[in-house]
Amino acid sequence: MSSRVVPGARDQVARLLTLVPYLHHRTHVRLGEAAELLGTTPAQVLADLRVLFLCGLPGGLPDDLIDVDLDAIETLEGTPLADGVIRIDNADYLARPLRLSATEASAVIVALHTVRVGSNPTTAELVDRVLAKLEGSLAAGAAGVPVERRVAVATEARDAALVTLAAQLQRAADAGRQVRLTYHVPSRDELSERVVDPYGVVTSGRFRYLDAWCHLAEGDRLFRLDRIAGAEVLASAISTSRRPVRDLSDGAFAEQPVDSGVVATLLLAPAARWACDYYPMRDVRPRPDGSAEVDLVVADPRWLDRLLLRLAPHASVLAPREFIDSFTARARETLTLYH
Repeated sequence: MSSRVVPGARDQVARLLTLVPYLHHRTHVRLGEAAELLGTTPAQVLADLRVLFLCGLPGGLPDDLIDVDLDAIETLEGTPLADGVIRIDNADYLARPLRLSATEASAVIVALHTVRVGSNPTTAELVDRVLAKLEGSLAAGAAGVPVERRVAVATEARDAALVTLAAQLQRAADAGRQVRLTYHVPSRDELSERVVDPYGVVTSGRFRYLDAWCHLAEGDRLFRLDRIAGAEVLASAISTSRRPVRDLSDGAFAEQPVDSGVVATLLLAPAARWACDYYPMRDVRPRPDGSAEVDLVVADPRWLDRLLLRLAPHASVLAPREFIDSFTARARETLTLYH
């Protein structure tokens, strides 16, 4: 039996292998720019990125998968926004330097010497530079051979800045002082300024959040610290009653209060029951077969579509009808990407 590789799928993998490292090292790439780089259309790049958020490390849980902010690059109707900025989270492992064993490095060196034979001068010059690095690294040690030694100065500086910011915000909360935040809103790719009454800093998964009352939104909000572009502790005292920070041990659902949004009723098979432990459910009704009917508050239907695609085929929408239709349309659209 012979196997056949679908050209569209092969081309899509090639585009993603080019696009993801490119995006990881740049912070402000617009959808149209990425399409021009890849020699394709914004619609095709958007379709590629819809597949990307189903990819990641083994395990398949939300923290294992690459997170793509699709809201910033598509309209409510699902058409591409060429000026939208592409943002990818949870792909830090792509920045890890590649390390080869001595055997692997030797095999690459042999292959490069083969490539060099008959190459044009430009290619030969490039191959020679790579060979010099590999052969020098191979001679330097018998253990792992670092192909590229990247000192993560930027990452270390960012982490240090977040630690400083967390301490500043916690001190403001302890002193009962208001804070003026400059906050990045990914879905609109814009900075907003707001005054908040801070209650404290809390950690959920890989991220730290400021739990605060937002005077702009007139409600409790969670602000991801890595999205805070600026924080100024004010002389004014908080105007709301102090309270303990929220318990996010079940995961931070979103920067929205749990009681806002529309309630969706889902049927989760046993393989998808982990979602009950990760997202705050309004109600969970177990069934004898191990499945569960759950009520989940949804602030954005597109978020629910993405969650259901990750849970598929172990989850379905029972109500309301608008969510059933939305997910059915998104599932069909995603299926066409594999044909």
